[in-house]
Amino acid sequence: MSLNVLIAAGGTGGHVYPAIAIADALKRAHPDTKILFAGTRSHMEWTTVPKAGYAIKSVWISGFHRQFTLKNLLFPLKLVVSLIQSLFIVIKFKPDVVLSCGGYVAGPVGWVGAKWGIPLIVQEQNSFPGVTNRMLGKHAARIYTAFDDAKRYFPKSDVSMVGNPVRSHMKLAARPPSLASFSFDTTRKTVLVMGGSGGAARINEAMTHNIGGLHNDLKMNVIWQCGPQYFPALSTKIDVSTYPNLRLLPYIDDISLAYAAADIVVSRSGAGSIAELTVVGKPMILVPSPHVAGDHQTHNAKSVADRGAAELLTDEEVVRELIPTIQRLLNDELTLSKMSEAAFQMAHPDAADIIATDMIRLFAA
Repeated sequence: MSLNVLIAAGGTGGHVYPAIAIADALKRAHPDTKILFAGTRSHMEWTTVPKAGYAIKSVWISGFHRQFTLKNLLFPLKLVVSLIQSLFIVIKFKPDVVLSCGGYVAGPVGWVGAKWGIPLIVQEQNSFPGVTNRMLGKHAARIYTAFDDAKRYFPKSDVSMVGNPVRSHMKLAARPPSLASFSFDTTRKTVLVMGGSGGAARINEAMTHNIGGLHNDLKMNVIWQCGPQYFPALSTKIDVSTYPNLRLLPYIDDISLAYAAADIVVSRSGAGSIAELTVVGKPMILVPSPHVAGDHQTHNAKSVADRGAAELLTDEEVVRELIPTIQRLLNDELTLSKMSEAAFQMAHPDAADIIATDMIRLFAA
């Protein structure tokens, strides 16, 4: 029995990490499974996927900007080239199934695979699906969603809500060694602040404005993942020597340690981040990005807040309301405990294994 799986995912960690989680689950379930990723050279998948141990082929594609930009003039050429590249990848790799986890690259790869007669699987992370996966859903043999809300955007047949796959090493580490790994004061509460894999300008602005209040007034340990593109400027602007319990980082390689150390997490509401935070049961303050297609991060955040696992702050509110919100939660242990329990109830730690098992059952020959 063998299975060749072509996985198309790119752009952000929200697309790439679930794809890697499914790949890992496929290899655990059936070590002979052959896996190839398709992605773009200009985004994180180009380095993240090889680090995870998988080969990746490049496809030259990007999004079409809603406002006029000179980059849009290249879009028709990129689309044609990406379809040709996708066809060559399909012909050479001979996949038994194509898995779309979203991102621009999934469009041409998934479409070519479906037109070539290869079963197409769609894994949608968000409560409001992206354009690419909505388009591919019409051709899909199976669709897996992370939120019940997403089902109405796809054909009613063959849609299963299984949750969002999370990285295989994702688990709640022990708190004392996690705090020790950051050399933190163990008498302080800890807040983890992150803006997704690339960082978030507005959250960084809120942190720049409020770091003194968090560190000195609320006496908190602070883990601040600001994003690689923002780190050079912030590391110059913020004098970390004056904040001994601040850890300003461009990126966190072992995020499970940061989760274990945190009492509260402030985050964008990308589906991948939410999935991981529910698995580890962390109370969340979610700040949806208003700049994503379909405003899907707001949909995600509302789904979590409605279930009692998160507080929601808008981009306009976060600078002003960050400290009052954190202070209110820290002073209410009962609410924090209920938020943690609500997060655990939303978790789907076995999502990757469920998807992998189903794919092998359906498509392995």
